[in-house]
Amino acid sequence: MRPGALQNWRFRMAVPASSASAHAVGSAHAAAGSERSPFARLTELLAPYQPGERLINLSVGEPQHPVPDFVGPVLARHTAEFGRYPMAKGIAPFRQAAAAWLTKRFALPRAPDPETQVLVLNGSREGLFLAAVAAARYVGPRDGTPAILMPNPFYPAYAAGARAAGCEAVFLPTNPANGFLPDLDALDAATLKRTVAIYIASPANPQGAVASTGYFAKLKALADRHGFLILADECYSEIYTRDAPGSALQAAGPDFRNIAVFQSLSKRSNLPGMRVGFVAGDADFLAAYHELRNVAAPQVPVPLQHVAVAAYADEAHVEENRRLYRLKFDLADQIIGARYGYQRPAGGFCLWLDVAAQGGDEAATINLFKHGGVRVIPGSYLARPQADGSNPGAGYIRVAMVQDSETTAEALHRLVRILE
Repeated sequence: MRPGALQNWRFRMAVPASSASAHAVGSAHAAAGSERSPFARLTELLAPYQPGERLINLSVGEPQHPVPDFVGPVLARHTAEFGRYPMAKGIAPFRQAAAAWLTKRFALPRAPDPETQVLVLNGSREGLFLAAVAAARYVGPRDGTPAILMPNPFYPAYAAGARAAGCEAVFLPTNPANGFLPDLDALDAATLKRTVAIYIASPANPQGAVASTGYFAKLKALADRHGFLILADECYSEIYTRDAPGSALQAAGPDFRNIAVFQSLSKRSNLPGMRVGFVAGDADFLAAYHELRNVAAPQVPVPLQHVAVAAYADEAHVEENRRLYRLKFDLADQIIGARYGYQRPAGGFCLWLDVAAQGGDEAATINLFKHGGVRVIPGSYLARPQADGSNPGAGYIRVAMVQDSETTAEALHRLVRILE
């Protein structure tokens, strides 16, 4: 179902019927109980225990670095605009700023058109969720049960979006053998023929893996050949300690066909509570996506969009942000060393530590909390079982390096002491 075919939206939560086939890459028609928030599950896991030392929370990827100085003054100048209903597509200065930043940051051969190829979002989570619903209607009938592909482990909004879209969530295991990115060569023809969209996160959450230009080019060729959409989650693109990650748009060609990239100010600018991001890419898909968001999505207050304009015009605060994360990864290099399969990630701000030898991810999480007051999250809670019953997140813990350097150093020392 391509442009012009989105006139009769039915807003309902569609639960797909079970499929009789088993896919080597893994699939899920999970009951609602298994789709609960990993953080709700963590709270239940730790409920019987008290923290053994002063609590240090490294379970939630909520940036703790200072809010940029320009935020307050910009809000003050535009306070009166809280009295206006915002346009769903975003104000022109915001869309122009986002397009200009994308073009400069990723050295794109052509700037996205601010009028047709950029939309404001109420944070990337809302955007990623609704993108699945829009993609299912936009792409239309598939050869078999419509499927949305995603890495495993994955950001929970991906699976929630697939469920809302009435699509089967197909989980692609990410592990050391495939560099913590979905193995595109393992996708069989039958799966590709029924694919509506694929979520790809680069840098990956939780492992920090970064997709190469060649990887994106291969994925783009598959999307063009089989007529599905690439939903590229790039919200961690500005958190890195060595080389700057690329974007799926660099492999998109001049029209950005079949690609939509999602960005957010939460990580880049330490503004998780502001809830401002954007999507850019395929103009035809964004027209259909805007049609859905115009009636179903939260609008972004105009003063917040003006803050975003200022944020995308300033790189000094972003470089300072990276410097602070770099210092913390230097601490991890020194304190953790070669333990737990640790490798400094290419992007993002999480550690992905192998604790299988320490009793597994749930046991390690309990021990760290009960004996050291360090709160992390079991890797199995961030993933789903594959068709063979294995869980790619099992045996790992995710450690979000969001606290200040002194607190982070204390937490890492406790972690090593307790796990050893």
